[in-house]
Amino acid sequence: MRFFQGNAQFYCGVDLHAKVMYLCILDSTGRLVLHENLPAQPDPFRHAIEPFRPDLVVGAECVFLWYWLADLCAAEGIPFVLGHALYMKAIHGGKAKNDRIDSEKIARILRGGTFPLAYVYPPEMRATRDLLRRRTYLVRRRAEAMTHIQNTNTQYNRPPFTKRINRASNRIGITQRFDDPSVRKTIKIDVDLLDQYDRAIRELELYLVRHAKADDAPTYHLLQTVTGIGKILALILMYELHDIDRFPRVQDFVSYCRLIKCDRESAGKKYGYSGKKIGNAHLKWAFSEATCLMMRESEEARKFVDRRTKKHGKGKAMSILSARLARTVYVMLKRKEPFNPRMFFAH
Repeated sequence: MRFFQGNAQFYCGVDLHAKVMYLCILDSTGRLVLHENLPAQPDPFRHAIEPFRPDLVVGAECVFLWYWLADLCAAEGIPFVLGHALYMKAIHGGKAKNDRIDSEKIARILRGGTFPLAYVYPPEMRATRDLLRRRTYLVRRRAEAMTHIQNTNTQYNRPPFTKRINRASNRIGITQRFDDPSVRKTIKIDVDLLDQYDRAIRELELYLVRHAKADDAPTYHLLQTVTGIGKILALILMYELHDIDRFPRVQDFVSYCRLIKCDRESAGKKYGYSGKKIGNAHLKWAFSEATCLMMRESEEARKFVDRRTKKHGKGKAMSILSARLARTVYVMLKRKEPFNPRMFFAH
């Protein structure tokens, strides 16, 4: 966990919502100099902080609304720090909760040096990263529609599909398997959704690949040298981690990817693990997917997992491979070197 350690004359805590924002500004001694509710718009914010601008730092919680405030502060030359939502909830939890209390708590932990930092993703790549996350959402909805077709086919005890229904040509006439008109209508809805998803995802992927080459072509191509990482996984990894130099140690990167567990320990006794939801869920998914694809394409990867399955079980063995893959990607991007299978499977 990293904390904000800067010094300023004034500290502004913002409890940000879609329509309103509660501002609390403290001076360096902790005296409250401003505490009011404002419309969530740039002009009211500028007007409120104007008397304190020469030496002011603004802090807000990492919720989905922070983009415009961070960009406004950057344009105005005001230092902005983003707080990790889960850490902040644990630090300033209390009996009573409302916007007025929350804004003051944010300002006080900002001044006190216990403000847990989250990464302020740069605006020039932010929209593409969000578009990639939208693609993941569409792919999962597409998988749900295919699963529903499979489940309905089993539910009515129809013969198994002889061809994979992920291809549009293999879905022709699929509704004729069922006699009931309502079931046919249900399957037709799923097929129509799959056709729409296929077209949208195909167009989206083409746009993303072209855009990625313009943003950071060397990193994009370097990631694709890893066995199991193709164009889409390379895109997800590149945009989710953004700059590998923001992770000072490989342990920090693997932890951010949710690929290691943290012990809960007190008085020398371990009480299990914690922090499963702290980190980047998209990187966790990407490395898990890359691990499965690596095992499909590489005999050495399968042998690696088989050896560890005997001791740890299949799930733990694949987790070990995922963590090793994340460490390898970290070193590759730090050194600007392509993937070396011989070194990866050396031990």
